Amino acid sequence: MSRFARLATAAAAVGLALPLLAACGGTADNGAADGSLTVYSGRSEELVGPLFAQFTADTGIEVQARYGDTAELAAQLLEEGDASPAQVYFAQDAGALGAVSAAGLFAPLPESVATTVPEAYRAPDGTWTGVSGRARVIAYDAEQLTPDQVPDSIFALTEPQWKGQVGIAPTNASFQAFVTAMRVSQGDDITRQWLEGLVANDVQTYEKNGLILDAVDTGQVQLGLINHYYWYEKAAEVGEDAMRAQIAFTKPSDPGSLVNVAGVGIMAGAAQNANAATFVEWLLSPTAQEWFVTNTFEYPLLPSVAAAEGLPPLDSLRGPDVPLAELADLPGTLVMLEDVGLI
Repeated sequence: MSRFARLATAAAAVGLALPLLAACGGTADNGAADGSLTVYSGRSEELVGPLFAQFTADTGIEVQARYGDTAELAAQLLEEGDASPAQVYFAQDAGALGAVSAAGLFAPLPESVATTVPEAYRAPDGTWTGVSGRARVIAYDAEQLTPDQVPDSIFALTEPQWKGQVGIAPTNASFQAFVTAMRVSQGDDITRQWLEGLVANDVQTYEKNGLILDAVDTGQVQLGLINHYYWYEKAAEVGEDAMRAQIAFTKPSDPGSLVNVAGVGIMAGAAQNANAATFVEWLLSPTAQEWFVTNTFEYPLLPSVAAAEGLPPLDSLRGPDVPLAELADLPGTLVMLEDVGLI
């Protein structure tokens, strides 16, 4: 089965609609730059709509955004191929970017941005780049657990004491990228056994990371696997002292502390599109990088921009030694998640 067929099959299994845009016949003409830019965004409108509005205000280029699940949009890009109207793909994780890149659908990034961020956070072949970073963490209910009671490895979450007390978001792109990294670092057999162990241990599933954090914060579950910035966003909103939920990092090299990126690639049909190049350049500008720091508490990837106060330094985080470019087998991860009954 082809890479796209496996992805589309698994996506359908989790109810991800794969609607095609109106057929345009032949290769889409994405080279000419007018006053707009078509972006397929795996990041939600609620999150990045204001960012796109700021881009338009700064550049005069109108963003025509198609929002959807990151895996859904990756599948759609693979389905549409050269006929896609998309000019830029803005993904929630490196795995989806790698899947689209592996299909040969990205153009090389402009030289002005191809090497802007550190090597660990971009594609070696220059087809996509990270824009902002996030770390996987374990959220825990501090009213039920002390810090030393929190597991220092995700492998402990299948133990009987955590039966029914762990929350995950299996349809979320960040969780899927984390599972892909686990497959790369630990192998498919160990990863499958761990997923099956979660299911047997009555793992609680949620649609989004934010819902997991809410469940931990209200004592519905004691532990949850989320991205770090969800906690910092909520703490900024309600105050750290008002939160039961706290976060912990797993031990060095454990898959539970994976550092992933949201990133962007220019579609091959838009290789000569000046607006697409401007968009990527702008996302890696100090203005946009500081927007992520202030509004999402994600890590900026531009070395000259400082992270939000209170975050541990990005280079101090010690997740699995897995290059982000090796997270491309999103289809295989979706199939595994379907096989074990999580999607």
